[in-house]
Amino acid sequence: MSRRLAYLALGDSYTIGEGVDGTDRWPMQLAARLHAAGIPVAEPRIIAQTGWTTDALAAAMDAAEPLGEWNFVSLLIGVNNQYRGRALVNYIDEFTGLLQRAIALAGGHAERVLVLSIPDWGVTPFARQELRSPRRIAQEIDTYNAAAQTVCATHNVAFVDITGISRDAGNTLQMLVEDRLHPSLAQYTRWVDAVLPVAKGLLAAS
Repeated sequence: MSRRLAYLALGDSYTIGEGVDGTDRWPMQLAARLHAAGIPVAEPRIIAQTGWTTDALAAAMDAAEPLGEWNFVSLLIGVNNQYRGRALVNYIDEFTGLLQRAIALAGGHAERVLVLSIPDWGVTPFARQELRSPRRIAQEIDTYNAAAQTVCATHNVAFVDITGISRDAGNTLQMLVEDRLHPSLAQYTRWVDAVLPVAKGLLAAS
């Protein structure tokens, strides 16, 4: 039997799967579908929590040390930086540090790290309830994502854009959990549809 590939998923509410069952989280779905495709990825270790910003994730990683070495690392972080109105330059600096740590955790193999773009929560009923401008949220998230994609390109790390998916029908109840903010199983499955071919390409040689 092939060895199981160790998978570490880093993030915030989107990675821990706020409001969905544990098996419905997108990293869990991804690992299951990779395994079904013949790539023996183990059930992921998830370091993520609702509300985490880039610095909160970094502090949690510090507290979890030593984290050891992993065959595959995913990173999705930044929505709470945007929500709290933090400066772009701060996000770039802290995101870069997290990405470099993710590469180190993957044994220095940048090709074993995958980053997902920040989804757009501005399309949700929750955003309307908070009287937030969907246009402004979209503009800020696009700016954050463009910066993250540039950092990923500089480090030769795969970047998967799921923001468009989050905007497509992202305001419908089928795509949201009870809080009308966080994604449902159906929405996470759509993300995994986009992530899966990229992850397969990264791990096919393992």
